[in-house]
Amino acid sequence: MIRTVDAEWSPEELLRRLLARERFVLLDVRARAKFASWRIEGRDPLEQINMPYSELLQRSGSDRPVDNARILLDDPAGEPLRDAAVLVVCDQGRTSAIVSGALSELGVPAASLAGGMEAWAALISMREIVRGDGLTILQVSRPARGCLSHVVASRGIAAIVDPLRDVEPYLELLAAERLQARWVIDSHAHADHVSSGTKLAAALGVPYLLHPYDAIHPMDLLPATIGYEPLRDGQSIPLGATALEVLHVPGHTLGNLAFRSGDHLLAGDTIFMSSISRPDLGGKGEAWAALHWRSLRRLFELGDDTIVLPGHFSGLAEAGEDGAFRATLGAMRRSNAGLIAAQKSEREFVAYILANLPELPARYIDIKRVNLGLKQADLDAVAELETGKNVCAMAGAGAQTG
Repeated sequence: MIRTVDAEWSPEELLRRLLARERFVLLDVRARAKFASWRIEGRDPLEQINMPYSELLQRSGSDRPVDNARILLDDPAGEPLRDAAVLVVCDQGRTSAIVSGALSELGVPAASLAGGMEAWAALISMREIVRGDGLTILQVSRPARGCLSHVVASRGIAAIVDPLRDVEPYLELLAAERLQARWVIDSHAHADHVSSGTKLAAALGVPYLLHPYDAIHPMDLLPATIGYEPLRDGQSIPLGATALEVLHVPGHTLGNLAFRSGDHLLAGDTIFMSSISRPDLGGKGEAWAALHWRSLRRLFELGDDTIVLPGHFSGLAEAGEDGAFRATLGAMRRSNAGLIAAQKSEREFVAYILANLPELPARYIDIKRVNLGLKQADLDAVAELETGKNVCAMAGAGAQTG
């Protein structure tokens, strides 16, 4: 039986349905190259059809949307659209609204993604990891990018770790939770996304913290022009009744950090849900891989019951039932390919790294320049740099991104 659907789904509604494993067919009317490079993914593989609207226009020779929709339904590729709810997706939500409206006229229960892939890319979602007077951790994610950040608080005092590109969601979250931010921290100088770290710190009137090794561009060897306060290994960042212990864990970058509070480890870009971070962002994959191995071995000493909160995820399939991304270190050591490799010798680990390094996107060099103040980028340029999913993780099983 065909179900009726709302005429438009917000990105939030789409995320809810993806996490709930609801069945629908996704009709993507963007150009084939865009679809091939980046698409919506769910907990389970989605039934997707890519039929660029420009091709339908050419085939129908008509400017009437309903004629183009008929062409689509008559095409063998459009057969799945006849017996399921349909979500139509385009770049900005305008073409998809036209197509979904035409499909609805022909009796197909269709909806359009409001704002298109641009809105999906910008979606921010929040999940509660732990809540209490002594320790509260909130996980902030961009589902389309696979990027995670965390707000850690105790008795009303908060630190924001690895903030994503937009300042407003964090300001709104702090106000809603009645938290006073005391620190803004980046675990490293990011290459996959533009950080709002310095802007957020300025808006809040608090220090921005970074390891000094990451205040130099690894390719350009130019010092950052942003203001920051240096972090060091073993430093304790006070937060109400608790503190964040700073762990210097070089490998992904020379200044890469992780943060421990009680049983929780904010792993940043060291350990991900199904993979580990790549160590070649400075162009020295073999040398940094050896550093990475030592850092991971150090983190093993924290104990198998440690709850790891990663800086990235590969897909919604890695989320728990509550939509959050976390796992114990012990479980990860048994299932995470990178951590399994790290339990072998340094030589074997380095060989594993060199055999599985994915291609390094050229734009990552520019993103790091932006994050260090060495390059300026307006909103359109930032959106272009961040297009698609991140690739901060090693290639291989469970490591489509980071």
